[in-house]
Amino acid sequence: MSRTLPVARADRTRIVVVPRIVAGSLYAAVTVAVAAAAAWPIYRTGWFALLVVASAAAAAVIAAVAHRRRWPGWAVVVGVAGAIAVTGVPLAVPSRLGGGPLEVVRGLGDLGAGLVVGWKDLLTVDLPVGTYRNLLVPALVVFLVGTCAALLLSWRDDRVAVAAAPTALAMVAFGLFFGRTSVSEPLTLGPVVLHAPLETAIGATALLSSLLWLAWRSRDERVRALQRAAISSGVRISRRASPTDRRRGMLAAGMIAVALVVAVAVVPYAASGADREVLRSSIGPDVDLSAEVSPLASYRALFADDRADEVLFTVSAQGALPDRVRIATLDSYDGQTYRSGGSAAVDQARFVRVPSTLDAGEGEPIDLTVSIEGLDGVWMPTAGQLESVAFSGGRSSALADGFYYSAAAAAGVQTAGGGLQTGDRFEVSAVVPATQDLRALSAPGGVSDAVSAPDSLIAWVDAHRSGSGGAALAGLVDLLRERGYLSHALTEGETTPAWAADLPGYTFQPSASGHSLARIDAMFTRLLEREADSRAVDTGNYVAAVGDDEQFAVAVALIAGRLGFPARVVLGARLSSSDPSLPTCDAGECRAQDAAVWTEVRGTDGTWVPIDVTPQFAQSPSLERTEQRDPENVTDVIPDAVEEVVPPEPLQDDTASAADDDAADGWNLAWLWPILRVAGIVLLLLALAFGPFLVVIVAKAARRGRRRRDGSPAARLAGGWDEYVDAAIDARREAPRAATRGELAAAFDTPAGGALAVAADRAVFSHDAVDEAEAVRYWELVDAERRMLAGQNGFWRRLRAAVSLRSFIRHLAPPVASTRLSERGKRRSAQTARTT
Repeated sequence: MSRTLPVARADRTRIVVVPRIVAGSLYAAVTVAVAAAAAWPIYRTGWFALLVVASAAAAAVIAAVAHRRRWPGWAVVVGVAGAIAVTGVPLAVPSRLGGGPLEVVRGLGDLGAGLVVGWKDLLTVDLPVGTYRNLLVPALVVFLVGTCAALLLSWRDDRVAVAAAPTALAMVAFGLFFGRTSVSEPLTLGPVVLHAPLETAIGATALLSSLLWLAWRSRDERVRALQRAAISSGVRISRRASPTDRRRGMLAAGMIAVALVVAVAVVPYAASGADREVLRSSIGPDVDLSAEVSPLASYRALFADDRADEVLFTVSAQGALPDRVRIATLDSYDGQTYRSGGSAAVDQARFVRVPSTLDAGEGEPIDLTVSIEGLDGVWMPTAGQLESVAFSGGRSSALADGFYYSAAAAAGVQTAGGGLQTGDRFEVSAVVPATQDLRALSAPGGVSDAVSAPDSLIAWVDAHRSGSGGAALAGLVDLLRERGYLSHALTEGETTPAWAADLPGYTFQPSASGHSLARIDAMFTRLLEREADSRAVDTGNYVAAVGDDEQFAVAVALIAGRLGFPARVVLGARLSSSDPSLPTCDAGECRAQDAAVWTEVRGTDGTWVPIDVTPQFAQSPSLERTEQRDPENVTDVIPDAVEEVVPPEPLQDDTASAADDDAADGWNLAWLWPILRVAGIVLLLLALAFGPFLVVIVAKAARRGRRRRDGSPAARLAGGWDEYVDAAIDARREAPRAATRGELAAAFDTPAGGALAVAADRAVFSHDAVDEAEAVRYWELVDAERRMLAGQNGFWRRLRAAVSLRSFIRHLAPPVASTRLSERGKRRSAQTARTT
């Protein structure tokens, strides 16, 4: 006997430990793979794959050593923290690796900051983030800490091991919650369309792997309990699965299959038309610029005598310079001011924090170095479609944090310290798309009529329009520039303005600033009046619209909208131009008076084409006509300085008429459908999560009601005894199948158990009649015993008893005669075997 005991212990150790470690390791490996697939859209770089492999390997080593040496919890925490400190900079802050020891120290600071605020920063950068700054730190924490915790929990032999499933699901949830606001494209398989296939596959795989591992753990615990009993008693265990095992497996497989079918087919279809709500949906990486003062409103101030010659910024490049440098893209017009990011934006362009590299598309690559001198504010000079930007100088870190970019608007803003300052410097890598010919452009149509063009502009366009599409727009722009006259000021002053000093033969004409609809209307009214004057025909001088780029860019944008072209206004500077009448920066040095405004229109292919709108200055408006008119100097002179003025409330009160219109139209229930849709999706998710438990509770209630009401009073007493036994079994009381009612009552050890057993035996085996009142009293006693059994062990065990299937499985068990244990003595020595 002493010789066989060590062998039995060794077999027991091998049987108990090895399968549990193997199963837990496989479950953790599947979890890491699924979590990496879920988080891939966030990073989309090979460095992320390296981080996942390295951090999971480090976590496995720590978990193996901790399990082998039985480390306490604090030792595991210290080991994981040390692994993060050692691997953090190489894996999560790779940008600090090539700069020497000082950069590594800074990388440790970035690592510490990433542990605290990296989670929020990850939501404020547009995807994919790549290796941008320290945004890989959250992924390092998830895959190092999560993998180590999942392994240690899954290897445990107690009930705490089930916590590995929530840990694994939390790892997968990292990629889903921190990921994109849009789902993957639908997958069509013949007549079947699967909505959000990638997200559905990730969620279903994570759920299925967790359920399978939990099912295996539950079965493994039962098998080990039988093996311990066999080892201690010498009773042989049958290798064949019993009918109960097969029924239990079929029931579990059916529930999993139904849940997966509903999750894969119903939930994505129900949510197909709804926006995906993730964490970045509420926090958002974008910055709202609609409240900023429009740079177009301060355009006229750049030409004041005290600032016209001030250098705003310089641009240098190793190769050729681009034709234009963009400062601000304005895509929203409310009839008063052109600004960026308003509700009427053409592309709803959002300024977001961007990673270190963007996909700029096709075009000519350029590398620029921009040095800021006199330019201030949030608008940042860029060129083409941005690929990357690198800041240098004392504020480099703050500038990198405060940089926001809109790929749709091809413009950037700088929010650090209130905007750009003298001495700021940055390198821009971009791609300049090929410029298309405006005359060959086709109008896509569908332009919003949020702001109606003035009647004078419409009349002028209809009178001079020739052809269609880009050719018609180009002809109208050329005619408008030809009949306009350049002026940057309302008064000339005592000396020639600085901006006019370089204009040969220039004759000053006053013009008011502003680009409201009233200002545009006055300009086209003058044009129509001049064209109707007979002296214009005699002299051939139709020049009448006086202004600068501010008014003409807005006018061209309104004309383009009239012809079906989406349009926007751009403030920037020209570095070179084939038109010698247009101002350009001298050798990349852009002064204030070199600033320009142009209009961009979008064709059917989605590309934006710039249109120069600066009016001519060679031919002045007719002196004859101007002598017969009062000066255009308005009484209230608009100062050069920009000041936001809130318009007064309208005097007319349309409340009553609006109420009458609403009443006439009847009930508007359009708002109800989104609420019902969201409520339906939420209820469906709750049904998927808690439906199986509700089914069990309802089935038990139906079974109890049937036993309470069906049959004779004696049958109801027998049913009441069955209900009492089922309640005890769900409460984890052992109920031998061969025991009598009295033996069961003694085993359950409840106050009224013995009385219930006696009454049930009398009703079944005695010829005495049982009346209705006795059946009612018996069931009242059963209900009291049920409540006592359910409330003995606290809330959570009461809840577990309510959803337990043990009482159902008891009735599926084979008869008592087909026992799984054979008598001792049929084999000479105790043998252990795995059940199927």
